[in-house]
Amino acid sequence: MMQKFFLLLLLGLSLTGCIHTPGYIYNEGLIYGTVYHIVYESPDGDDLHDQIRDQLDRLNSIFSTFDSSSVISRINNNKPATLDPEFIFCYKRAMEISEITGGAFDITAGSLVNAWGFGPEKKKRMTPGIIDSLKQITGYKKIELSDGKIRKELPGVKLDMSAIAKGYTCDIISGWLNAKGCDNYMVEIGGEVVAQGRNEKGRIWTIGISKPDESSFFATTELQARVRLSGRALATSGNYRNFYVEDGKKFAHTIDPETGYPVQHNLLSATVLAFSCMDADAFATAFMVLGLEESVKISREIPQIDVYFIYSDDQGKTEVYMSDNFKQVLAN
Repeated sequence: MMQKFFLLLLLGLSLTGCIHTPGYIYNEGLIYGTVYHIVYESPDGDDLHDQIRDQLDRLNSIFSTFDSSSVISRINNNKPATLDPEFIFCYKRAMEISEITGGAFDITAGSLVNAWGFGPEKKKRMTPGIIDSLKQITGYKKIELSDGKIRKELPGVKLDMSAIAKGYTCDIISGWLNAKGCDNYMVEIGGEVVAQGRNEKGRIWTIGISKPDESSFFATTELQARVRLSGRALATSGNYRNFYVEDGKKFAHTIDPETGYPVQHNLLSATVLAFSCMDADAFATAFMVLGLEESVKISREIPQIDVYFIYSDDQGKTEVYMSDNFKQVLAN
C-alpha cells in the first residue's frame, strides 16, 4: 500500500556498511526494496550481522513482492505455497486492523498498487474502466485463511503486505536481539523503528519526524518534531515524498482500496507510536487513507497507540494534532 520515507534517525552518524565503536555495532543493508539500519550494544562485542541477515533473508522470502519465489508472490500467482507461522501471524493481525479501520487498511490492494506504479509490476495507463475492474479483485473480505491456505474469492486477487511486514520484521529482529542479550538497540526498516534502552552516548534513542515539503523530491533534514523512543515502536506514513506527476497531475502512493484512486486530502503525514511496530506500521498506513477527522476518531478508540498528525488547514497552513500521551515523548 505504502512505503515510508520520513523518519530520520538522529544518531549523528553516517550508517554505511558495518561500523564498530566500543560496545556498539552498526549494520545496514537492503530488504523489501528499502534500506534497514540496525544499531546494538553487543554483549560480547560480536558483530551479529550475518545472523541478522539470515533472519531478514528468511522473512524476505515470505513477504517480499519483489521476490518472485516468495510465499506472497506464490499466493499472488495462484501457485502452491506453504504458509510460515510468521505469515499466518501477520495475516491475522492485518485482518483485525482491516476490521478496525473499516477496510482502510487492506492487504488485497496489491493489484491497485501495481497498476498505479508503486509495486513490482509495470505501471498501467489508468482509466475509470481499469480502476473499476481492479476494484472487483480488491477487498479484504475476498480472502480467507482456511486449512493453512489462503483462499481467494477470485484468482486475480493480489496481496501486498508491505505496510505491515516491515514493522513486523522490526519486531522479529528486536525480539531476536533481546534473546541475544542486547539491552540497547535500534532497529529501523524503511522508516519503521523499534528502540530499546539507550544509544552509545548514554541517551534515550531520538527519532526525528521530517517536516512535510511537497516541493522537494529529496529527503529534507528539517524536522517537525523529535521523539524519545525506548521500549516502543514508531512508524510514519505520508504522501509528500513518494509520488509522480503525469499530465500535470500529482499521484501519491497512498491508494484508497474503496475508491481505487490515490487519496487526496489534507493529512500530510501520520505518525503512530505503539507497543508493536506491526501495529504502528499498519495504523499509520490506514490513517493516511482515512484522512484527519476519521483518523482522530479511530485513534481515540485504541488505547494502545498514540498519534501525531501533520495536516494542512483551510488556509494551507501546516498544523499538528497529537494525542495527549504523545506529548510525553517529545524531545525539547
